[in-house]
Amino acid sequence: MFYRENGQFKTSYNADQQIFPIAQDRWGVLLLVALAFIAVPFVADEYMYRAILIPFLILSLAALGVNILVGYCGQISLGSGAFMAVGAYAAYNFFVRVEGLPLIVSLLMGGVFATLVGIFFGIPSLRVKGLYLAVATLAAQFFCDWAFLRIKWFTNDSASGTASVSDLSVFGLPVQTPLQKYLFCLSFLVVFGLLAKNLVRSAIGREWMAIRDMDVAASVIGIRPMYAKLSAFAVSSFIVGVAGALWAFVHLGSWEPAAFSVDRSFQLLFMVILGGMGSIMGSFFGAAFIVILPIAINLVLPLLGSMVGIEVSTAALTHAEQIIFGALIVWFLIVEPHGLAKLWSVAKQKLRLWPFPH
Repeated sequence: MFYRENGQFKTSYNADQQIFPIAQDRWGVLLLVALAFIAVPFVADEYMYRAILIPFLILSLAALGVNILVGYCGQISLGSGAFMAVGAYAAYNFFVRVEGLPLIVSLLMGGVFATLVGIFFGIPSLRVKGLYLAVATLAAQFFCDWAFLRIKWFTNDSASGTASVSDLSVFGLPVQTPLQKYLFCLSFLVVFGLLAKNLVRSAIGREWMAIRDMDVAASVIGIRPMYAKLSAFAVSSFIVGVAGALWAFVHLGSWEPAAFSVDRSFQLLFMVILGGMGSIMGSFFGAAFIVILPIAINLVLPLLGSMVGIEVSTAALTHAEQIIFGALIVWFLIVEPHGLAKLWSVAKQKLRLWPFPH
């Protein structure tokens, strides 16, 4: 079988600690990235870029940040939408107020300010956890919604209350067409995905997982809960803030606070639950599921309705989407709490043993 590690010997500690120790995994990931950069631009159209690919890339990045906090450190957060908003509006103000500031620097500065806000609202995690922490982070959502709606300075005194950007460019290259925006977002996702994968395998990543599994035992063996929890909030907020800036600058172009409402926070949390908590791959699975599910429902339900002579209205599609989405969340929590990433891991394990009994 092609998915076997027979004969792949490790002769050094570094080789044993590779991100992808099996050669098939390494070549598979490299092939996937190459296809994303080279093959997709030849087959995708404008609708696919705008409706599927660009939202998938940005939401994958945001889910990656949420997964670090929720999945790896075990700190429940319902303020991810607020951190996305902070990143978007901070990047916007840097971009319009600091003349000549590069686009990438503006986006990263949005992540830095989201980090500061995330650490501030992560302080309650030192005293409370579980439902109480979720409520504390939800306060960040309501506060940011109010601030960005009422304080006109954040929108550069816009009369309509909206912020907008145009004529984006990086190193003199325009970022305006759907293909250019896709490649720009894909580059961000590849870099941040690689950094996150290495980070969760490092010493701080092991501290996060120790806090998640049993914080009292972690503190007994010398892990500082304050440092571990606040660092998880910082890293998570930075990634989510950059994703929020990309969502505003690249995907929307013109936005208002409603684009980062509490619904966005729940959406990101559901991505982590469906994709798999404590899994980098699960972030991509969850984002793909959330982006593709509504499109699939809008295509399939009218077709099924026409087959039986029933006209499916737009309101019915919206209700059906919410019902199916909620049912799938309950099903995953009961049947496979570790999400799609666990199913993928089990499939790979069975593939390594096939066709022998197990």
